[in-house]
Amino acid sequence: MPWRECSVMDERVRFVGRILDGESMSDVCRQFGISRKTGYKIFNRYRPEGLEALSDRSRRPVRYANQLPDQIERLIVDTKREKPHWGARKIRELLVRKFAGDVRIPAKSTVHAVLDRHGLVSQARKRRRANKAEGTPLSEAVRPNDLWCADFKGEFKTGDGRYCYPLTVTDQASRMILACEALESTREQPVIEAFIRLFRERGLPVAMRSDNGLPFASPNGLYNLSKLSVWWLRLGIAIERIKPGHPQENGRHERMHRTLKQETARPPGMNALQQQARFDDFVSQFNEERPHEALAMKTPAEIYRPSSRTYDGLPELAYPFHDKDIMVTACGRICMHRKKINVSTVLAGQRLGVKEVDEGIWLVSFMHYDLGYIDLEQRTLQTIDSPFGTRLSPMS
Repeated sequence: MPWRECSVMDERVRFVGRILDGESMSDVCRQFGISRKTGYKIFNRYRPEGLEALSDRSRRPVRYANQLPDQIERLIVDTKREKPHWGARKIRELLVRKFAGDVRIPAKSTVHAVLDRHGLVSQARKRRRANKAEGTPLSEAVRPNDLWCADFKGEFKTGDGRYCYPLTVTDQASRMILACEALESTREQPVIEAFIRLFRERGLPVAMRSDNGLPFASPNGLYNLSKLSVWWLRLGIAIERIKPGHPQENGRHERMHRTLKQETARPPGMNALQQQARFDDFVSQFNEERPHEALAMKTPAEIYRPSSRTYDGLPELAYPFHDKDIMVTACGRICMHRKKINVSTVLAGQRLGVKEVDEGIWLVSFMHYDLGYIDLEQRTLQTIDSPFGTRLSPMS
């Protein structure tokens, strides 16, 4: 609103006072530099409520899009408690018949999600946003290869003006730097290729810890998954993520980064090859010559041993305890009974298991992780608590 004075409240009081003195709305609005629509809005707020109505109001919406009204949610919960052996489909049908169009009853999957949220279905888990960046439970590495930490050290320019993005991977228990590669970007494919080389040389870790940034996580992916983290999961590697804004949760790795920057990037190399040579020299010295107090003055190379879990490519997926398995299309959908349901593009090309857990309600799983519920009417995935970050035994 284009007020000419600093105090918006004072200007509104002056504006209302001019109107109350009998001046025309058009003239006063012209003098204050606002539209007649805005002028009538202010005056109409003043008339029933007085001067208090002229203060700034919260812009927070009264309710959010797709939020289920509290009355409907209570109705669903009360009906379930009256009919404890009924599922979401029957409860929805009862409510539809009872209110006969007077109340808009949500889809079966939404009814099931409400029951799930209130702990009224077996193995209930609270529904949460599946694309909100969150930390996961963090493990304590006891042996080499229990946990690897991966990150990108902040980009910088080499002498030829090109950007360098150092990809670093360390073993948490031994402090061993397993990889330090000068990449041209943070794109997923070069990172995956770097990890393939690393896995072939060192084997597979039990878990991988990273932050919530690309390419380790995706802000728009289901449960913040990225294609890289999905690939890790396929290899039987659990994923851990630090909380956003808490780099201290990856403190050992961050401390190594500080030393790496001091010794290899101040000043940087003249080009990518020279910079990579500096990284290689630093890694050799860090792993084989530099003693660590936390390791009883031993070097990381004296502690670290390659993993016994060898890299043999991606294992096949099977869902013997599900009703069927379905391939996710390139556009991130699955097709059931000639209907398309959006899942996530980060799972494109992956095979999911689906199982009917209630009449018309299907549980969708990826490997041994449950992703959420779908029904064919709503054609959407109702997500639950993120299953990633929990240590579950791999599928046999």
